[in-house]
Amino acid sequence: MKALHSFILLLSLTLAACGGGTSNESEAQATPPAMTPEEKMLAEGKGVGEIKFVELKTPLEAERVDRGKAIYDMKCAACHKLTDKRFVGPGFQDVTNRRKPEWIMNMVTNVEVMLEKDEEAQKLLQLCLTRMPNQNVSIGDARDILEFMRSNDGEK
Repeated sequence: MKALHSFILLLSLTLAACGGGTSNESEAQATPPAMTPEEKMLAEGKGVGEIKFVELKTPLEAERVDRGKAIYDMKCAACHKLTDKRFVGPGFQDVTNRRKPEWIMNMVTNVEVMLEKDEEAQKLLQLCLTRMPNQNVSIGDARDILEFMRSNDGEK
């Protein structure tokens, strides 16, 4: 009888040592690691930067559209056309239909980091072969440019 108890004990220890029970290690492998806030923004197509959420209003804000056009004329028009034609940089037509508002504003205000970390920004760099310069656009000015872009894309 003592031999039977010893055998059962030995068998139990052997099974436990060989992974016969549940393993926290296998559970950890099944659960993907949590995303950083930056990785989450990239995955959501919002780019990288201070702009995490943009609330768009309908109808367009006319004052913002006017200010955005003035900023476009001063800082953007030398490289970007309002059509879909590439000039130095990509054309602006339909950009608000292709990109999230947060991505557009982060690209305008945080261009260096966007070109370093955002896959879509990197594709544009490969296409145009010219880095977008940092124009030191404030977040408020970037919001005005976005509103002008929405107007250019036919939003009312």
